[in-house]
Amino acid sequence: MAKITTKDLGRMDIFKGLSEETLGQLSEYCELKEYKKGKHVFRDKEVVSRIYIVYSGKVSLYKMNESAQKKIVFILGPSKIINDYAIDDLPSSVNCEVFETAEILSIDKNKFLEIMKNDFELTKIFIKSQAIKVRRLYRQMKNSTPIKVEKRVAAKLWKLAKDYGEEVEDGTLINLNISVTYLADMFGAPRETISRALKFLTKEELITHDNKKIIIRDKDRLSKFFKGL
Repeated sequence: MAKITTKDLGRMDIFKGLSEETLGQLSEYCELKEYKKGKHVFRDKEVVSRIYIVYSGKVSLYKMNESAQKKIVFILGPSKIINDYAIDDLPSSVNCEVFETAEILSIDKNKFLEIMKNDFELTKIFIKSQAIKVRRLYRQMKNSTPIKVEKRVAAKLWKLAKDYGEEVEDGTLINLNISVTYLADMFGAPRETISRALKFLTKEELITHDNKKIIIRDKDRLSKFFKGL
């Protein structure tokens, strides 16, 4: 575990605009720990007494279905609160696995709540984090309705390109090492089903898929495809 300075916290997008006093209180109680890819920060049904925030790298939140298959709920990057639901004093309802080597900030939940009481700006940050997750869950519910898997995959790739896209010569590279298996985990679907969908999108020249790299050739065309326009 390592401590983190007020200046370090102030450089994080999530904490920009907070007072020096609040940043100082957070830095007093925050700890920073590195996690290797594949390690768990916490698991489903575990009692978690700390609030976790991504400092660098990425983590994924996932559930296991009755067939013991992963269903990825979110991939979270820097400045994202991992377990904002933890204030309800109930065990965790999701697993948190490191997607790529990450540094994770953590702070005792009760200390965090005390600081929130004295600075409404920090409270708004917490509320906004929860609101974003709720909106994303609503979109996931919409995308889980019985539509062609090719359109579901196209919609997911479009969102990943929006969140993690990097403009390259051939289009927009999704800057994540996503295997077909991991993408299948995002849908809770068989690997073969997602592989067929990727081949279809490649044949339609909507994407380029090479090993773990996916390039969206034209985001507007992809958007029109999954919206049926």
